[in-house]
Amino acid sequence: MESPIRLEKSNRIGKITLNRPEKRNAMSTELVEGMLGALGELESDEEVKVVIIAAEGKAFCAGADLAYLQQMQNFTPEENLVDSRRLMSLFDRIYNFPKPVIAQVQGHALAGGCGLVTVCDFAFTVPDALFGYTEVKIGFIPALVSIFLQEQIGAAKTQELLLSGELISAQKAAELGIVTAVTELEFLEKEVQEFTQKLIENNSGHAMTTTKALLRSLHQEERQKKLEEAAVLNAKSRSNPDCVRGISAFLNKEKPSW
Repeated sequence: MESPIRLEKSNRIGKITLNRPEKRNAMSTELVEGMLGALGELESDEEVKVVIIAAEGKAFCAGADLAYLQQMQNFTPEENLVDSRRLMSLFDRIYNFPKPVIAQVQGHALAGGCGLVTVCDFAFTVPDALFGYTEVKIGFIPALVSIFLQEQIGAAKTQELLLSGELISAQKAAELGIVTAVTELEFLEKEVQEFTQKLIENNSGHAMTTTKALLRSLHQEERQKKLEEAAVLNAKSRSNPDCVRGISAFLNKEKPSW
């Protein structure tokens, strides 16, 4: 079976590509673990100065895998907590990664996929990409991303996005600070490469690492505590009747009746 992620290294850049285009790069256990493994390799490689996260196909990442959502219905509370902590580890790993991480977002980023963009240091996207923390629409909660998003864009805007679950345009995402820049698809890779080269050629790697560590050290203890609480809440919410009903309706392409 083809790997759900592809790892490449060249010219001081480490590139992780989500490689499940037929599934809209939905997040499976294998994809999350593959990303964690790749990040570990890139951190220890002294030649790599900047990391890019990209994706194959039309969508950047559609959130949780449908087949996986089905399996979740039969998970024990312990299995749900292990799974929730796995995603927490990925988000936390990227957010605290010692090298700059850039998301190259060529298509829609929804639910967990939008969370993935949120925890990167920079994000470049295309005009027709849509973003959204859509969990509430299927009776689930965007627990983990809420911790990072509120820290980045403030409580009021986070509340608006997470409680509405509405999709927003790339331009709106840029205005909110979720996205760094919006560029046409034909120029996306070139713009990301040029920006990456500026970081590599003009900036001290040690200074970038230390600056990022300093920024992350603010409220770090509270953030870690809240993340652990969010992981537990994430796991518990999966067995709530609303979540069970919402996922069932989603899988059957029906609109849940709330």
